[in-house]
Amino acid sequence: MKTVRKSGILMPVASLPGKYGIGTFGKESYRFVDMLSMAGQSYWQILPLGPTSYGDSPYQSFSTFAGNPYFIDPEMLVEEGLLTQKEADSYDFGKKSDEIDYGKIYNTRFQMLKKAFGRSNLAKDKNYAKFVRQNGFWLEDYALYMAVKNSFGGVSFIEWDEDIRKRDKKTLDIYRKKYAEEVEFYKFLQYKFIVQWRALKEYANDKGIKIIGDIPIYVAFDSADTWANPELFQFDEKGYPIAVAGCPPDGFSATGQLWGNPLYDWDYHKQTGYKWWIARIRHCYDLYDVVRVDHFRAFDAYYSIPYGNETAEFGRWKKGPGFALFKAISAELGDVDMIAEDLGFLTDSVIKLVQRSGYPGMKVLQFAFDSREDSDYLPHNYISNTVCYTGTHDNDTTVGWYKSMKEKDRKMALDYLNRTDFASDKDIAFSFIKLAMGSVSKICIIPMQDWLGLDGSARINTPSTLGGNWVWRMKKGAFTKKLAKEIRSITKLYARL
Repeated sequence: MKTVRKSGILMPVASLPGKYGIGTFGKESYRFVDMLSMAGQSYWQILPLGPTSYGDSPYQSFSTFAGNPYFIDPEMLVEEGLLTQKEADSYDFGKKSDEIDYGKIYNTRFQMLKKAFGRSNLAKDKNYAKFVRQNGFWLEDYALYMAVKNSFGGVSFIEWDEDIRKRDKKTLDIYRKKYAEEVEFYKFLQYKFIVQWRALKEYANDKGIKIIGDIPIYVAFDSADTWANPELFQFDEKGYPIAVAGCPPDGFSATGQLWGNPLYDWDYHKQTGYKWWIARIRHCYDLYDVVRVDHFRAFDAYYSIPYGNETAEFGRWKKGPGFALFKAISAELGDVDMIAEDLGFLTDSVIKLVQRSGYPGMKVLQFAFDSREDSDYLPHNYISNTVCYTGTHDNDTTVGWYKSMKEKDRKMALDYLNRTDFASDKDIAFSFIKLAMGSVSKICIIPMQDWLGLDGSARINTPSTLGGNWVWRMKKGAFTKKLAKEIRSITKLYARL
């Protein structure tokens, strides 16, 4: 049978242009969908949509179920009569149009949203009541968590008073009553988030564009998930992690990567028939058409670092749930469209798990050109059931990466492309894009920065670094009709239209 070949663009919602400091679900997101359609694309891949915490990473969220209030579009609130245009435009969300200022957004966005909340008549909104009812299994804990967190000045729940930290029933009731309005405010934010997102997703689907969502395998320690459901995790009797997540030392880091996320108590999850995981994945498919699961290899074996260690050097590999988890998900939800992020060092057992799941794995061109050895990431080694990327949110842009390559690796890349040099940054980017698009992979995803031919200043994230990450935004009007036609032409050339 002939494999249906498709392609799409990786573009974080936060990176969309607009006048409110960060990308939203407003008119620029609809324009982006229109341009994807014009460019003949089938997918829009985004980053996790959860509310960001300190460090601004979408992979460290206060909840695995909640949405980021920053994405609620102010102009849509104006159309509803919850804000005036003058009010929406009166806040300082940062001066740079191509860079996110999270500090300014944090200090002003909630002020604006509280004004809209004060004018909402939720008591008479039947759709709101239905939303609260259907999402109560996570929404009640999340809204209370955020209200209590604010009452303690934003510190992690581990620093709260013991009675509320350990969820004493009488204390929970006291806080619910005391902060009832704040709790309602956080429910309101989630309601507006989901209404606006569903409308945007429906618009994209009607245009033939599927949304590829992205979920971190782990949840943040400072989250409603860990506070409300400590039994899901490897915690001691005091509520502290026994061990935390990360990656061992490798060629990129001599001390490894210490992520600090709590690890799952997989024995407990197995006893419950993976109930929490099934609820999590079901929620994902309410938001997305396809789900990319980050760090898939940890389902086979995960790296466990003793809590309190300052580096990841002294961790141990431990057995994960394996195929049993995906069998349980499939039995409950049917065949789901999932992408396994299987990058990095893979053992035979990890490779077997990816193959048994049937999910396509990932191939990243930036990992391909190592002059010392043949690589699984060179296109001639691909199989059809893969998703090919020039790079991901954790990579430099293709232009930035090429310019920083070692001389021998660059020569290998040029030989592979049958080139001696490139005429421009766009020529660099488009040459590697065409290599990815021409691969046998059934899906090809290109970061927006590569289609724009941008250098390393447009990089989204540099792993294991603090500051300067997650801030890039596309300039208004950068995705032109001319570029859309070029993308469509290349997409057609490689039979992905």
